[in-house]
Amino acid sequence: LVIIALTSALGIAIKPIIVPLVHIVTGPLYIPGGAAAGGFYMLWIVLGLGITKKKGTPTLIGLVQALLVIISGVYGTHGALSIVTYTIPGILTDIAAILLGVNKYTSAGYFTMGLTANITGTFLSSLVFFRLPLIPMLLVLCVAALSGGLGGLIAYKIVRQLEKTDIIKQ
Repeated sequence: LVIIALTSALGIAIKPIIVPLVHIVTGPLYIPGGAAAGGFYMLWIVLGLGITKKKGTPTLIGLVQALLVIISGVYGTHGALSIVTYTIPGILTDIAAILLGVNKYTSAGYFTMGLTANITGTFLSSLVFFRLPLIPMLLVLCVAALSGGLGGLIAYKIVRQLEKTDIIKQ
């Protein structure tokens, strides 16, 4: 539970730092910054699963993040819809982990889980808040897929380092 709380808090805390930095690059290119930055804050969902290796961890991280955002009002103005936009990426990451089976703890598995989390979060935000037409939505989801996959790979590298130093078990 401590890992879930920490990864949830870090995922929320990193958003206000990462998003403006990503906007410096994505703004002039007319790419939505949230889709590109999403991989860096969705990696915490995948990292939590990699550390605990327990089903349900991504869902709980998403739920705790939603509650943190609603209670603190720190980031975003999505209100009660935050429960949906933060929890569903966790649920679908859990489903991806189940479908990946024994392959979930490989670099490809982490890439897939990060991709799943960020595409889901970006799709929900784009649909609910921005109501993007089909073509812009597809372009945004492509950026989200790449960013999420890269976030998953970062989570993979962090977990491998923690395992090498015997901080967590393999």
